[in-house]
Amino acid sequence: MSVTVGEPVNDFQAQATNNKDVLLSALKGYNVVLYFYPKDSTPGCTTEGQDFRDHYDEFKACKTVVFGVSRDALKSHEAFKQKQNFPFALISDPDEELCKQFDVIKMKNMYGKQVMGIERSTFLIDKEGVLRQEWRKVSIPGHVKEVLAAAESLP
Repeated sequence: MSVTVGEPVNDFQAQATNNKDVLLSALKGYNVVLYFYPKDSTPGCTTEGQDFRDHYDEFKACKTVVFGVSRDALKSHEAFKQKQNFPFALISDPDEELCKQFDVIKMKNMYGKQVMGIERSTFLIDKEGVLRQEWRKVSIPGHVKEVLAAAESLP
């Protein structure tokens, strides 16, 4: 059930901050960036979110909506979003349904232990709901600019 570049993404519904329900099919006409990150308020995830925040107006200018996704609860997301002044919603995926759809749950090393967690990944879905690009095992420096350039290149 994983996603494939060049193929339509299966519709999904997910809970997000600001009491929003995100329904992919309702976003037709907009490009969608989904960036999956391991955990709210951790250093790397904060930096990545701040980069998306700092380029948010440029994403908006090319009709692209941005959502951060992690397994954290909505309450944690609301606090993280407020503290960092994120202008975009954060999706809570505690049952890992979205994580599984995008195949981002991977075995990771955490303080010398093997744990299952979210591999930092970003997906760009076009206005018709087709996956146009994916970035897996994301390295944060320069990443948001790369995603923005890809979004700007879409028709």
